[in-house]
Amino acid sequence: MAFSLNRISLIGNLGKDPETRFTTSNVAVTSFSVATTHSYKGKDGNWVNETTWHNVVAFNLSDFLRDNLKKGKKVYVEGRLTNRSYEDKQGVTRYVTEVLADNSKLIPLEAREGGGYSGGGSSYGSSEPAPNAAGPVADMPVEENDDLPF
Repeated sequence: MAFSLNRISLIGNLGKDPETRFTTSNVAVTSFSVATTHSYKGKDGNWVNETTWHNVVAFNLSDFLRDNLKKGKKVYVEGRLTNRSYEDKQGVTRYVTEVLADNSKLIPLEAREGGGYSGGGSSYGSSEPAPNAAGPVADMPVEENDDLPF
């Protein structure tokens, strides 16, 4: 068997709020678009921004991800490219290329409004400063224990 690889990694901004639908077997299918921008210098020496839109599909997203994926927010998506076709209402066959997201590699890169993420962790991409480590915990007495191996 020949080795092959179908992998895509994107960092971009959501073009719209995700839409979630359910299949007849109650599987949640969430779809959204991600915009990535490539910048280069044109022949005239000015910078040119080229935006590419990617259609992303994810199955059984957690409530956390569905709540934190919002239009305009930066997101990291990893998955594989897939092609499918369908007939529209006029009977014309349409072809679509989509990113089938790996849910464990779908990461919001900005904190939600009203503060950071709940449940701890870092809020990568947040403009809010990190909390000061010398807060109330620094005032607690430290116990000395000579039985520790380090």
